[in-house]
Amino acid sequence: MVLDHDDDLADSGRATAEEPGAGPRAARVVCIGGGRGGVGKALLSANLGVYLAQLGRRVALCDADPSGANLHTTLGLDTPPLATADDLSAGRARLVPTSVPGLMLLPTAYDPWTFAPKHPSRKAHWLLQLGRLDVDYAVLHLGTATDSAALDAFHEADVGICVASPEPAAIEATYRFCRALFARRLRRSLMRQRFKLRVVERAIATLPPMPSPRDLIAHIARMDEGVANVAATALLGLRPYLLIGMTRLRRDLDLGVAMSSLAERYLGIALDYLGHIEQDDSVWLTSRRRRPLLIDAPTCKSARNIERVARRVLAIFAQVERTSGAEAPAGEHLWSRLSKPMTLYDVLGVPRTAGEDEIRRAFKLQREIFREGSLPIVSLVDATRMGEELGRISEAYDTLLDPARKRAYDASIFPDVEPSGPHVTAQRSASSLVELEMLQAELAREVTPETQFTGALLRRAREAQGLDVAEISKVTRISAAYVRAIEAEDASALPARVYVRGFVQQIAKALRLDPAQVTRTYLKRVHSTLEGSES
Repeated sequence: MVLDHDDDLADSGRATAEEPGAGPRAARVVCIGGGRGGVGKALLSANLGVYLAQLGRRVALCDADPSGANLHTTLGLDTPPLATADDLSAGRARLVPTSVPGLMLLPTAYDPWTFAPKHPSRKAHWLLQLGRLDVDYAVLHLGTATDSAALDAFHEADVGICVASPEPAAIEATYRFCRALFARRLRRSLMRQRFKLRVVERAIATLPPMPSPRDLIAHIARMDEGVANVAATALLGLRPYLLIGMTRLRRDLDLGVAMSSLAERYLGIALDYLGHIEQDDSVWLTSRRRRPLLIDAPTCKSARNIERVARRVLAIFAQVERTSGAEAPAGEHLWSRLSKPMTLYDVLGVPRTAGEDEIRRAFKLQREIFREGSLPIVSLVDATRMGEELGRISEAYDTLLDPARKRAYDASIFPDVEPSGPHVTAQRSASSLVELEMLQAELAREVTPETQFTGALLRRAREAQGLDVAEISKVTRISAAYVRAIEAEDASALPARVYVRGFVQQIAKALRLDPAQVTRTYLKRVHSTLEGSES
C-alpha cells in the first residue's frame, strides 16, 4: 500500500519511540476483519491482545470499526480513548493502558457531527503507526470496514484474519471480502498503467456481475497475457486466514476446511483455515461483566479455542521469519497456473497415494459439501454448476476405486511421474509444524516427575503430537467416545475403574508419557468421581 512517509512521528512522550542508535521498532501487526458484523471479530481482537500480553509482551489494540470503537467496553474502560485526527496522523496520540498489564489501546478520532470514527482513510496512517509503535504486537480491529484503506491495511498486515460464522450471509460476506481484496490489489498494481487498467475494465464489462478472480484472469489472458500475469501475481500474493466463530453443531467444525477448499477451487485464493470459536454462554456473561474472556473465564470452551488460534498466529509469525528471505516465484507464465484443469484427485481432495477408505470418506464429504442448502457453497455454486460438480465427483469416485481405470487414468495424466510409495503421508504445512514445536516445548516445560496429569493435560499432550481423537482412537483401539470422556473427566461416560486404568495406560504409551505416573495421578484425581459412578 502507498503510505504517506512524510508524516514523521514524534519521539518524546508519544505513541512511538525509537531506541538509541536504531531505527523505529517494528511491531508485528495482526489485522482482523471480514465484512459482516456480529461474528466475533471484536471478541477475537480483544482476547488475542490479552493472550499476547499475558506472555509478557507489549501489545497495542487499535479499533478501526466504522460503526464505532467498542473494544474499550470489553476491557472495562468507561469511555473510549479519544484523540484528534491531527494527533493520530502526526503520531501524537498516547497509548492508553488497560487493566491487563502490557495491553494498551490506541485512541480513536470521532467526528463530532456524526459520532462515528473520523476519516476512514486514516486507517492507512494507523497502520503506519502500528508498525512503528514501541510494542511487540499490534492488533487492528477493522470491524465491518471494506473501504480501500481497510483492504490495504488487511493486506499489508503480517497476519490478516477473516472472521465468519455458520450463516449464509456471513459466508457470502467472507467470499465477497476476498474478492474485494483481490480487486484492490489489482487496481493498486495497475494504478500507474492506465492502458493496462482499461484492459481489466473491458474484461469486467463482458463478464457477469462479481466474477471470480479465476474467471477474470482467464478472460484477461485472452486480451493481454502480460496484464493477466499482473493479475495472477496480485491474486497469488494474497494470504488471508479464516476463522469460524459462533459454532454450535459438529458439522460447523468442518465449515472452515470446506470454505478454504472452495475458495482455492473457485476464487484461486489460498484462504488458510485458522480455527474456530464455539458458541459459549461464557462469552455473553463476561461481556456483560465488561471483562475479557481470557481473564474472566479462562477455562471455558471459547477461551481454549482462542488460545489455540493465538498459538497458531504465533506459529505463523515464526514461519514468516524463517521464510522472509525466500524468493518469489517467477511470473513469466504465472496466469496459466490458475487455468490448469483439476485432476480427479483434486476433485475429491485426496493425494495420489490415497487408499480406498480415504477415497470413500472424501467422496462422502464432497457429496455433503455439494448438496442443496450446503453452507460452504453459498454465493459460489449455483444449481447448474452444482449438478456438474456432483457428476465430476461421481466420476472421480468410480475411476479411482477401479484399479484398472485408475492405472489408465494415472498413465494419461501423469505419464512421466512415478507414483509414490504406499506409506507416504500428506505433509503438514510449515506453520502447523512450527505450532507443534511450540506446543511440544511448552509441554516439556510443564511435565516433570511431580506433574499431576489431568484430562486437559492429556488433551494438550495429544494435540502437541498433532493427533486428533480419531487418530489416537485408532492407535490405542479405544473408542473415540471414551477418549473424549477421559480428556473431559466425564465420569458418567466412563466404564468401570479397572477399564479406565487400562485405557489411560494405553493413551499414555501412545503419547510417549510415563504410563505409571499418568495412570497413578489421573486415577487419584478422579477416584472419588469414578467410585460414585460405579455405586
